[in-house]
Amino acid sequence: MEKISASLVLYNNDLTTVMKAAQSFLGSPMAGRLFIIDNSPSDSARTHFSDPRVTYIFSGKNLGYGTAHNLAMRQCLDTSTYHLVLNPDVYFESDVLEKLYYFMEEHPQAGLAMPKVLYPDGTLQHLCKLLPTPFNLATRRFVPFSHHLLRRFNDVYEMNFSQYNKVMNVPFLSGCFMFMRTHALKNVGLFDERFFLYAEDADLSRRIHQHHKTLFYPYAQIYHTHARGSYKNLRLTWCNLLSAVQYFNKWGWLVDDNRTTANQIALQQFTSSSHFEPIILHSNSLPQQSVNE
Repeated sequence: MEKISASLVLYNNDLTTVMKAAQSFLGSPMAGRLFIIDNSPSDSARTHFSDPRVTYIFSGKNLGYGTAHNLAMRQCLDTSTYHLVLNPDVYFESDVLEKLYYFMEEHPQAGLAMPKVLYPDGTLQHLCKLLPTPFNLATRRFVPFSHHLLRRFNDVYEMNFSQYNKVMNVPFLSGCFMFMRTHALKNVGLFDERFFLYAEDADLSRRIHQHHKTLFYPYAQIYHTHARGSYKNLRLTWCNLLSAVQYFNKWGWLVDDNRTTANQIALQQFTSSSHFEPIILHSNSLPQQSVNE
């Protein structure tokens, strides 16, 4: 069994960017098979992937993000210990996968891990989130955070009070880089294929979190270009809104007891009953890497 497999989903992406993501994975000594699932109208990208570890799959149509990744993950559940869902606009150093592998090996209750995510200029992306409410998504999408109450509301949603400098168990980790234990995927299932684009990561992260730890690991870092396409393209905006409706239809709009409980537990890692004051996590053996099991 190989240690780590990965999948990249393409749709008319800039191939220079895609190759940078692919080489980031293949450049690790722990890298196994890399699946390239191409949802583009043509398979012109095929000739760019000559590494024998790459399996290129031309879907012939735009299957959607989660459905395309599922094509790869179904082939890896019994052949890989971990599977990485990787965005084509992500790149990282060769030691990142090794750090995440050993971190997950030391925390067998973890089903998903995400490293620190930076913009190319080195600024932090706030991608650790509570499970979203309709108000969270509506205000983030349509209301500028000019009022301090809205900024504070969003800061809590993004868990900014944590300072992103310690290991923490987070119910919603971004889909740009999902380092997942295949045993956990067998347990909870793959991406829900009802989501064409957007919200599939919130849904899968949430399902893993119900049965396993979903851990932010700040001692490895990656770079994510993150173009925020849904803010610039009307079609992607529609996909984003539709996905949000599907998500809340599945889990609940105003009443979602699991969301309430999961978010309260996530906040209790750092807070007293009324203040957002971080609690230091201690470990005798691995002070920088461990969380309570």
